[in-house]
Amino acid sequence: MINILEKLKDSALTGRGGGCFNTAEKWSLVKLSEGVEKYVICNASEGEPGVKKDRYILEHHAGRVIDGMKIAMDFLGASPGIVYLNPDYYFKFKDRLKKIIGPTPIKVFNKPRQAGYCGGEETSALNTIEGKRTEPRFRPPYPPTSGLYGCPTLVNNVETLYAVSLIARNEYKKKRFYTLSGDIIKDGVYEFPESWTIETVLKETNNWPNFEFFVQVGGDASGEILNHDQLKQEVTGSASIRVYSVIKYDPITLIKGWIDFFASESCGKCTPCREGTYRLHEILNNKEPDWEMFARILDTLSDTSFCGLGCSVPNAVRSYVRNVLNNSHESISNIRL
Repeated sequence: MINILEKLKDSALTGRGGGCFNTAEKWSLVKLSEGVEKYVICNASEGEPGVKKDRYILEHHAGRVIDGMKIAMDFLGASPGIVYLNPDYYFKFKDRLKKIIGPTPIKVFNKPRQAGYCGGEETSALNTIEGKRTEPRFRPPYPPTSGLYGCPTLVNNVETLYAVSLIARNEYKKKRFYTLSGDIIKDGVYEFPESWTIETVLKETNNWPNFEFFVQVGGDASGEILNHDQLKQEVTGSASIRVYSVIKYDPITLIKGWIDFFASESCGKCTPCREGTYRLHEILNNKEPDWEMFARILDTLSDTSFCGLGCSVPNAVRSYVRNVLNNSHESISNIRL
């Protein structure tokens, strides 16, 4: 039997769902945890706007994903496995996946549409599968020790399990998938070395703009905004790159879009996120926004929100102001967040 754990360690693979946790370490935690039953979950929720890589992998490499799940289940002695699909992916891929799965004890689960973006957080996914309210859990305990139905549970992203299959077969070349979108000509999903910088990815795909631009990296809601002089760094997290023309977007409209997304997707569990995103929406709809109050609410969200959704609300807004607006001559540059 292949020593998959050693191969994972040698590969230095990290989770491709955005958390970037070391894969070998997570597998070790589940392996060492005591439990009569253990579970393996493939998280195919992919609810972050602008991220399409998991859809691409399920469309073109579904067999690899299921192979990665089988390898994990064999290593951990886990059963059953569960493919946790957002409703659009369930409709599109369920029949193909079930055919690939065959008699293997892997279930295909349809995430309810009302579970939304929050339903992609791993403990929210566990609650959803158990039929409970879709909301994050207190941690610790963490899923590797107490996950689905209180049992040790491995939750890995689609791309992570795809990479596991390659690693197990000695075919892994330290590549990853990048989603490119926005004001470019050749958008789509590309597979390139994980060490490539944002600049290299854009240039190699002939997507380097000939106009003043900035990018959002890691998702069109929570991703960090970088100006065109900050792109000599690797793409991390979910590896999406969205390009924005500087002159095309009104700053207030852009910020409203980010805030309104989080306000609509908040599960309502914690006051900072539930009330904070609503108040931010209110401020932005005033003729003269109170930027001091806006900044204080952003601080509260990042410091006190229960889960990553609320904590990530300030990411795009603050980085946009810091890296784009503060380098601009526009009148809106008086925003200080």
